[in-house]
Parts: sequence; structure tokens; C-alpha cells
Amino acid sequence: MGLLDTLLGRSKPAPPDLDQLFALPSAAVTLQAATSFTPTGLGSVCFSSVEGAEFAQVHDGVRELLDADTARSGPPVTFERDDYGYSWLVSRRAPDDLPSLVSDLHAVNSALQDNGFGPQLLCSLAGFEDREGRRLALVYLYKRGTFYPFAPLAGERRDNSLELQIRATLTDDLRIEQDLTRWFPVWGAPGI
Repeated sequence: MGLLDTLLGRSKPAPPDLDQLFALPSAAVTLQAATSFTPTGLGSVCFSSVEGAEFAQVHDGVRELLDADTARSGPPVTFERDDYGYSWLVSRRAPDDLPSLVSDLHAVNSALQDNGFGPQLLCSLAGFEDREGRRLALVYLYKRGTFYPFAPLAGERRDNSLELQIRATLTDDLRIEQDLTRWFPVWGAPGI
């Protein structure tokens, strides 16, 4: 950071802290005890697509790394594109194996970041569901290093009261995003 940045009040953004993802398993215990939401075994990483051979190599390397895990339940890691043009890596694990799912999400984020594609990373999420069939995602904002709950309803609506309840429940377990305007809806996100 230079002198001009200091004089003008500009600050350098803090680098993402991917290790925050490893707080999800303990947060899931709190979440289940307080609200009956349990992991679905689905999680995903969202990133802006980049064209080129270097990105394709990283993309393929990540897929090979995660597909090599013989303990994986269900189909291998998949890549999907949403209606908004963003790419998603979707990982599937047994619902009771959230630590492995978190390791998958961390590995994808780290591989992209380490190969110079950090600016393309947008968010990661882990899916949850309760006994009534309500869905919930805990979304990690890559550039902020914070989490927020996203509770979608039918018709591209969201359950704001549930999201605020989850925020209050997990405030001691996760670094929760305080700016509610950054709680972006992730409509149609694979993994929820």
C-alpha cells in the first residue's frame, strides 16, 4: 500500500482465509442441535469461467484430484453452468461426511487461487435440509472471507426470517457477513 493510498483512505483488501471453511463441520453440529437442519452431502464452488489452456489444465487437475477419492459416494465431481453463466464445481458426499465435503471445497478454492485464478472465485456453499424439507445453504464469500445463510423458497423467494435465525444461531461458530446487502441470492445454485 502506497502513501497516496493512505492519504486517500484506500485500503488493501484482506486476502481470503480459506481455512474458514473448516469451521463448517462444527457449525453443522450447532445448526442441527438448534434447528434440526442436517447436511445433505452436497456442496459447490462458484467461479467465473475463464477460457484458455491454462485454466482448462487446472480445471481438469482439480477434477482428477477429487475423482481419485475412492471413498466418494454417488457420482463423481461434476461441473455445471447456471442460468447466469457462472460455473459450479459440485461435490457429492455422504450426508454424514461433511469434513470430506469441506476438504473438497477447500481443495478447489486453493487450486484455483494457487494457479492465479483467485479473482474468478465467487463463493462456495454447503447444503442443508430439515425434516420438513426446507433447504438451506451456508455460503462462503471468497473475497470477504465470511459466511451467510441462504434459505430459498419456491418462485425465487427467500425465507428471510429463517436466514436471520440461522445467523443468530451460528454467530459464535462462523465468521458471519455483517452487511446484509452482501447476502446475495444464489438462485438455482447446484448443491442446495
